[in-house]
Amino acid sequence: MNSPDSIAVVGASLAALSAVRALRAERYRGSITVVGDEAHLPYDRPPLSKEFLHGNDHNVPLVEAGSDDADQLDVTWLLGRRAIGLTARPDSRHELLLADGSVVAADQVVIATGARARTLPDLAELDGVHTLRTLDDARALRDSLASSLRLVVIGAGFIGAEVASSAAALGLDVTIVEASPTPLAGILGAELGALCVAKHSANGVRLRTGVTVARLLGDTRISGVELSDGSVLRCEALVVGIGAVPNVEWAAMSDIDVDNGFLTDSQCRTSISGIYAIGDCARSYVDELGTHHRSEHWTNATAQARTVARTIMGSSEATATAPYFWSDQYGARLQFAGRRRHDDEPRFVDGDADAASFTVVYERSGEVVAVFALDNPRLFTRYRKQIERARSRV
Repeated sequence: MNSPDSIAVVGASLAALSAVRALRAERYRGSITVVGDEAHLPYDRPPLSKEFLHGNDHNVPLVEAGSDDADQLDVTWLLGRRAIGLTARPDSRHELLLADGSVVAADQVVIATGARARTLPDLAELDGVHTLRTLDDARALRDSLASSLRLVVIGAGFIGAEVASSAAALGLDVTIVEASPTPLAGILGAELGALCVAKHSANGVRLRTGVTVARLLGDTRISGVELSDGSVLRCEALVVGIGAVPNVEWAAMSDIDVDNGFLTDSQCRTSISGIYAIGDCARSYVDELGTHHRSEHWTNATAQARTVARTIMGSSEATATAPYFWSDQYGARLQFAGRRRHDDEPRFVDGDADAASFTVVYERSGEVVAVFALDNPRLFTRYRKQIERARSRV
């Protein structure tokens, strides 16, 4: 298979940068153009809910302008330029239409447009109300926290928990509101989810479960939140952390199959030849599951970037890794790897529910299929590698 002369990457995210690096590692010598709607070069999102909120900016950039790394990638960066359409031409060059009216033509296209923060409907637009997805979001939130005494976080998922942890460490009075009665149970199971949730109260953060937001209070700046049970939480800042929505609408006229993300096969190929999708915007076929699945984790973006580079260069080898994510909360690191089903059996292999550090494996028919650890990276890594070895034999 001959490699294309030109590739356009839509989105300037971790997945996009990883795809560029993987293509160059696979000895792709053609031209690469990266189009990103943000003005920033690719940056790392995980720190934005953690150390960045404490003023630590040094580990956020993934590539620096003018650096040897950037020069070696030999990329044309079109930043602050939003893609608004894609004309798919299977028998010739594809064309990206940008908001400024310009067109980027390329033989093949890698879509890495990511996802945007989900918001609450029909709520007043007030100063002090934030979502957290971009670098600019994080800067605005950091400024808001610096002038606030009380914070309400909507959503007890990992992003919400990390923001709550960071804000509590800054001295704010923090309350988390979660619609589900059992936060994290769907990810970790009820027992392990409860252990993680207990860390909030242990660190002075209140958690209200089984309630939703009825309305926001305030004239120009938020002053409080009224909940569905009629209670009111006073605050000067609010963060909505209730998930993300894949950015697919911009390519609606391209006829690419979309269902909660751009649908792809296990090689990251969309329904149109020469167009691929990776990262948070892609819902890819997973052989192990026998269905399509969209993953928003850091490691999925980098793994799919390696897969798409190999696919473009003519290899059918996908990057087989166990799904993995981590979260830093209240000075502790939580790590999870593998694929857990609701009926898998959890088993402590180190420590117990009362320990400051523990490791739990999830077993299915006697086989370890997932692992979760609290502040036990060495044992976690051992089980993670075991799971990945088992996956590679399938």
